[in-house]
Amino acid sequence: MTKTLTGGCCCGEVSFKVADNFRCFFFCHCEQCRKLTGTAHAANLFTSPDAIEWVKGQNHITRFNYPGRALSRAFCKTCGSALPFESQDSKYLLVPAGSLNEEPSKELDAQIFCEEQTEWHKKGLNGKKLIGFGRD
Repeated sequence: MTKTLTGGCCCGEVSFKVADNFRCFFFCHCEQCRKLTGTAHAANLFTSPDAIEWVKGQNHITRFNYPGRALSRAFCKTCGSALPFESQDSKYLLVPAGSLNEEPSKELDAQIFCEEQTEWHKKGLNGKKLIGFGRD
C-alpha cells in the first residue's frame, strides 16, 4: 500500500494529499527554474497526474506558463507558495518538494542543468551552518 503525504501553501489556504509513489526527483539548476523559484534550483518530484487529491483551496491557485518553453509554476494567490501542477503536456504531476509536510521516500535521482549552476550556490554549500537566522 502506497503511503500518502500531505502538503500545502504557507498561509494554509491550499492543501493536498499525494501518493508517495514518485517516479523521479530532480534538482534543476537551469536559469528558468532559478527565476521561477527565486532560489538556487528547483526541487521537483514527478508522478502521475492522478496521484493528487486537493483537500482545499484549488480556487486559490494560479499558474504561470513560461513563454516558449514547457516550464510552468503554480502558486497560491495569497502567499505565493509553490504548489503542484500538471505538466503542459499532462503527462506528469510536478510536486515542489518544499510544498510537502513530510519527507518523500524517493531519493534524489540527479541534479540537472548543472552547467547553469551559479557560483554563489556552489560556494554557499560550504558556508557556515546556523540553527536559524540571528541565532548563535
